[in-house]
Amino acid sequence: MIAWLDNLLWGGPLLILLFGVSVYLTVHLKGVQFRYFWYCQKLIFTQDDSNAQGDMSHFAALMTALAATIGMGSIAGVATAIVVGGYGSLFWMWVTSLLVMVTKYAEAILAIKYRVVDEKGEMCGGPMYYLERGLKQKWLGVLFAIFGVGASFGIGNIVQSNAVAESAYELMRIDPIYMGLLMMVLTGVSIIGGIKSISRIVSILVPAMALFYIVGGLVILCAHIIHLPGVFLLIFKTAFTGQAAMGGFLGAGVMAAIQYGVSRGVFSSEAGMGSSPIAAAAAKTGCTVTQALVSMSSVFITTGIVCTITGVVIALSGKLGAFGANGELLNGSALALSAFNALLPYGGMIVTLAVIPFAYSTILGWAYYGEKCMEYLFGLKVVVPYRIVFTLFMVPGAFMSLDFVWHYANLMNGLMAIPNLIALVCLVQIVKHESRLLPQ
Repeated sequence: MIAWLDNLLWGGPLLILLFGVSVYLTVHLKGVQFRYFWYCQKLIFTQDDSNAQGDMSHFAALMTALAATIGMGSIAGVATAIVVGGYGSLFWMWVTSLLVMVTKYAEAILAIKYRVVDEKGEMCGGPMYYLERGLKQKWLGVLFAIFGVGASFGIGNIVQSNAVAESAYELMRIDPIYMGLLMMVLTGVSIIGGIKSISRIVSILVPAMALFYIVGGLVILCAHIIHLPGVFLLIFKTAFTGQAAMGGFLGAGVMAAIQYGVSRGVFSSEAGMGSSPIAAAAAKTGCTVTQALVSMSSVFITTGIVCTITGVVIALSGKLGAFGANGELLNGSALALSAFNALLPYGGMIVTLAVIPFAYSTILGWAYYGEKCMEYLFGLKVVVPYRIVFTLFMVPGAFMSLDFVWHYANLMNGLMAIPNLIALVCLVQIVKHESRLLPQ
């Protein structure tokens, strides 16, 4: 049922909605993602306004958002897209990332404009607030919050625990239950301190782990630079012709490449889903467009750099269609691990050592998102019970079926996106008005 609903949602309706909204916003905002592409990268490191309201810096807000995105979507998510959609899905990831940057921008503007301060003095914002306060449709805000809580247990929990357990078993034959318990303990210790504790951890962890993984991938790409033109030609060709069967890979048509490229492109960047503006709303800023531009830069970092490295390394390795030690077709983080191992001595260790902090930071980011959605629905009294239940879910997530894990996560992501995209279209004039503050 979950798989059927996932395929129904992502098989056409949501793809059309995502592309349509992205094009609509691009036209209305005059291609802001192209005009301010390099400027928004520079803004990440600018000094914050110390007098502005907010719970964390621009950099910490970006790192919290990246913590929730630059994880399994960039490794396991890319690998699963290639296994189902072929190498052509990478091309559609790139196309998606360029278009949906504008949705990140619009989301962040609305999140900051309509944010509120809760009883603890912390900032609360995101689609549930701009759906209620901006669009005057509280029922849509409630729907988003429900789907957001569901997604926090999907992409933010069981997907991460499952990927870590799979990588540890593939490389070191560690029983999944032990990795689940380890992730449970680490998560529980970290989320007790709330957003300020989480932002401190991810501000250190995310740049370090991203740099580690990117450097490892670039070493492989440089060592096989002679083969890169052929790989990129393969990616472009199969995006429009489909991928032929090979080994255990059954082949994929153009529609599969588009479907999984777009869904994983959204999955890895979270643009349009409405999750990242929850972190953007907590940033110290007195100007909506400043944090919006910073938020927009995360799409390039996740999809443009990390996802590309994962996909190209898999293509260079020739591991698509190969079987793992358990006799099953390599998929997810196990495929990425095998690809790195084939091209670099101890390359699999790079993936394993990256997967654990990638997953851990994603868990922390999504714990915050889910917590804010629960707070919107039921108030501060449910925050601690939510943290406990969220932490306990690490264990069953470690040994759930990979297919179920990804179908459930995809479905929740898609359901979150629908009310958020409705808000972006209906509130576009507010975004345009705020955009007058953009530097000329």
